[in-house]
Amino acid sequence: MTGEEMSGPAGPKLLRLVCFVGAGVICTAAINKWREYERNTTIQQQQQQQRVVETRNSSESVAVHKTLE
Repeated sequence: MTGEEMSGPAGPKLLRLVCFVGAGVICTAAINKWREYERNTTIQQQQQQQRVVETRNSSESVAVHKTLE
């Protein structure tokens, strides 16, 4: 008993390492996709709000123009 573990063939250890790395790659890709989705959703909401403000401003300027005539 020297305190060392008995090591078997390298195959199962290598397979576990490859699976672990693969899971990390998949999780990283999923996180990046989620961040991209959230960013695009935020950009779309900002664009919609900007359109509403522009529409309000243009309708107000038309109303002011009509009252001046």
